Amino acid sequence: MRIEKKATLVSSCVALVLVAFKLTVGIISGSVAVLASAVDSLLDMVVSAFNYFALHNSDKEPDEHFNFGRRKLEPLAAVIEGTIISLSALFILYEAISKMVQNDPIKHLSLSIWVMVGSMVITAGLVVFLNIVAKKTGNMVIKADALHYKTDLLSNGAVLISLIIIHLTEYTLIDPILGIGISIYMIYSALPLIKDGIMMLLDAALDPQSVAKITTILDNEIDVNSHHDLLTRHSASDIYISVHIVFSISTSLYDAHLVGDKIELALKNCFPDNNVHPLIHLDPYDDSEAEH
Repeated sequence: MRIEKKATLVSSCVALVLVAFKLTVGIISGSVAVLASAVDSLLDMVVSAFNYFALHNSDKEPDEHFNFGRRKLEPLAAVIEGTIISLSALFILYEAISKMVQNDPIKHLSLSIWVMVGSMVITAGLVVFLNIVAKKTGNMVIKADALHYKTDLLSNGAVLISLIIIHLTEYTLIDPILGIGISIYMIYSALPLIKDGIMMLLDAALDPQSVAKITTILDNEIDVNSHHDLLTRHSASDIYISVHIVFSISTSLYDAHLVGDKIELALKNCFPDNNVHPLIHLDPYDDSEAEH
């Protein structure tokens, strides 16, 4: 089993434990901040389970229906995860405003505080684990999961601080105010996930820095006269590069092919954390402006 899939299984199990603790205490205490954190953990569990499904199916070999594989499931999962985070944030915002209007007291503060302390410790361990996996694999789904649980860690810390302040000052209004702040932060964190996933689904080109690296490799190849029609796109951990390289008309196909292989290897070494798929077109003359 790929380490990415193991990571999603760990995330799902951790989220299940956190849901059980937070939801129970949130209902008993009446704290909208704890309840909001419980709802977020419940969605974490659903999202992590979906991420496992996406990674499992994206690993399948290309077939007659999906000639290029199913790697687009990974950015699709990131978009869905970002959308779910945004919807849960809107629910938390609604609950916080309702609590502010009704001004209900919070009960069992000590229990709520200890649950949030335990949640922070568990979530912190999960964030460290996911960051290690994300750095090792460069997988977009794991990066999204790591970012999601990082926002959970920060929101849990904010909830803990608010509960302590309420315990010391009995100023209960801070609970719904914090709930509103958490919901806004969650939406702010979800937008980049949605944007990056959509850009990948739309086959957006690589960033300018990556394109510049590719151009440098092509420009430094002394056996190539010029190049044109450089096209790039990113699909999960895969990078696709297509380019026309121009030789002298006297260059043999064998020699041109060797140069093409050399460039392909250089492109793969340029992005060691990704699966690079170069498509090199060998042109005996510059046909970039030719009429078809």
